[in-house]
Amino acid sequence: MLIGLTGGIGSGKTAAANHFESLGIDIVDADLASRAVVEPGQPALDSIAEHFGPAIIGADGGLDRAQLRKLVFAEESERKWLQRLLHPLISEYLAQQIRESTSTYCLLVNPLLLESGQSQWCKKIIVVDTPIETQIQRTMSRDDNNREQVQSIVNAQRSRDDRLSAADFVLLNDQGIDELNTNVENIHQELVDLCQKQPT
Repeated sequence: MLIGLTGGIGSGKTAAANHFESLGIDIVDADLASRAVVEPGQPALDSIAEHFGPAIIGADGGLDRAQLRKLVFAEESERKWLQRLLHPLISEYLAQQIRESTSTYCLLVNPLLLESGQSQWCKKIIVVDTPIETQIQRTMSRDDNNREQVQSIVNAQRSRDDRLSAADFVLLNDQGIDELNTNVENIHQELVDLCQKQPT
């Protein structure tokens, strides 16, 4: 059974996913997939360099993700171009990893789960929910971005209300890691029970 996990930037998706993984659940991470498809030598990296210019390639030959983020979140048409290029490649990569999963259920972690249409793959959806101001503060301190950059990323993502309306489970992450882990464990048990009720 495939379960989706999503949430806005800085909501705590990684912390939640890490705890699911510690409980023996296979994690398929769209952010990792998005990095894999643009590694040096991959055709997508060449396309990105051709579109945005050679300055988008760092000194190490890899994609300058910070520079790319600034460009695509400043201009919606550029973001849409990048999504058209990468989403099919990422979907193919993720589908392969999902097929290889052997845990009780598989967790697909994707900040753009709803936007990408991958929510349709999922039996249930978990949304990690955090107040918007907390998301902004966490992201500013984590990624060394200014408030305006983080706000533009938040604005480009689905609204908090939209994400919550799509949720089968809500993981509230505003009380710290211990509370988050307890909430993860509760949802995990519900999902294990659900899997056991599914016909084989």
